[in-house]
Amino acid sequence: MQYKSDTEALQDFVSKYNQLTKEISKVIVGQEDTVKNVLISVFSKGHCLLVGVPGLAKTLLVNTISDALGLSFNRIQFTPDLMPSDIIGSEILDEDRSFKFIKGPLFANIILADEINRTPPKTQAALLEAMQERQVTAAGKKYVLDTPFFVLATQNPIEQEGTYPLPEAQLDRFMFNVWLDYPKFAEELQVVKLTTANLQVSLNKILNAQEIVFFQDLIRKIPVADNVIEYAVKLVNKTRLNSEYTAEVTKKYLLWGAGPRASQYLIIGAKAHAAINGKFSPDIEDVKAIAIPILRHRIVLNYKAEAEGVSVEDIIKQLMQ
Repeated sequence: MQYKSDTEALQDFVSKYNQLTKEISKVIVGQEDTVKNVLISVFSKGHCLLVGVPGLAKTLLVNTISDALGLSFNRIQFTPDLMPSDIIGSEILDEDRSFKFIKGPLFANIILADEINRTPPKTQAALLEAMQERQVTAAGKKYVLDTPFFVLATQNPIEQEGTYPLPEAQLDRFMFNVWLDYPKFAEELQVVKLTTANLQVSLNKILNAQEIVFFQDLIRKIPVADNVIEYAVKLVNKTRLNSEYTAEVTKKYLLWGAGPRASQYLIIGAKAHAAINGKFSPDIEDVKAIAIPILRHRIVLNYKAEAEGVSVEDIIKQLMQ
């Protein structure tokens, strides 16, 4: 991809992003914030956890995004009997009596980890190396995954019977924790009209893998003012009980605060948020725009917060004031 300058490349990125959201809206009705957050995580080299009740088009959303991005896509349905080798792959003895590695479904650009909390910790942990290192290890040998690589996982918040809650270390690997809500009445009308008629929607491929990697690197190059970085790091420090910036609301309602990865994601996410809005550098408003889905799964409420019905979102909003 040849551009005269980074400014020209950024303008093309904004154009491609707008085309992408337009394509996705052919299939996905509403859910603009969800689509925006998933795309920000894609262009930030992050992973995304989608939490919502059944029927909110979580799987369809991921499918649609992979179609519009022109990337390889695999869906893994997580179940209690799923083993690490079922997702990574395994060695088999071929007809020449030599061992051959058969790649599992993890070898794709976009992985939909459907109902990730339904599988035991052993299999959840098999995703950790892939999410962090972009590689897997099988029989002592490392296999590098395709680039770009994203895990978009879904979780049902209602049914907790027969589930294995994600450990904090794995939750921390997800850039965003996005809550999907029920559609508005007008949106649900449109959904019903679209899905109960014999309509075939074909999506145009807006970006390919090479272009996505280029734009990911372009976003990393965006400069950030020191005061914006200080704001992001201070916001994360406010969630910690032993910090010099600990907030009163933290002392009252929190058990654990966010780690350094939250600060990193706030800045890279702010860069991507600024870029999709055509800005050449993020400001504090860009940090605030993506703070809730980044911090939501990184802070732990104490019993007092739960007893008084104080939500994580309420606390994050107070910390941003």
